[in-house]
Amino acid sequence: RAAHYGNLRIVLPLVFSVNELRRSRQLLERVKQDLEQEGMATPKHIPLGIMVEVPAAVLIADVLAAEADFVSLGTNDLIQYALAIDRINEHVSYLYKPLHPAILRIIRGLVQTAHQAGIPVAICGEMAAEPAYALVLLGMGLDEFSMNPVSIPKVKKVLRISRFEETRALVEKMFQFSTASEIEFYIRSWMSERFPKDFIQPHKEELRA
Repeated sequence: RAAHYGNLRIVLPLVFSVNELRRSRQLLERVKQDLEQEGMATPKHIPLGIMVEVPAAVLIADVLAAEADFVSLGTNDLIQYALAIDRINEHVSYLYKPLHPAILRIIRGLVQTAHQAGIPVAICGEMAAEPAYALVLLGMGLDEFSMNPVSIPKVKKVLRISRFEETRALVEKMFQFSTASEIEFYIRSWMSERFPKDFIQPHKEELRA
């Protein structure tokens, strides 16, 4: 009903099988038919996307992207499940690394797979709310960013005065490092030089391996 009055998109969380996507489409069509029988107008197509949050979805990303209308990366859970880290457990939360080489390769691969299928990729999670990470995500080709309202001004400020070419170069250099701490130090050093009024030069001892 809402889709009749505005641009509605539906995203399915924690998808790990293409059957879930197909079944959801069937249910959506059934509801549309019921509404039409009641005399209510419905749009011809409601975009149906998937939230990639589990490693199983990553491994069949090409299959899912072939049938989804868009992809959204749920980085909070994706990082946690991929690294087997409980981010709210104080004893191991320090191992939660958004810039872990494995996570970055996963994201880059997902973006490439989705774009090859001709669908956009959004990011939903705390990773997009960090300006330094947002630049990395932009350089990897992310199309849309979702974050808490309080984070929008600082991220927007950085993105507005950045060039896409420099973010691509940043990403290429970043993939030359082997550890999350090396990547983190490089990114934050780059940010402090590029935006000296907003970011402080990091110290290596501040970043854990």
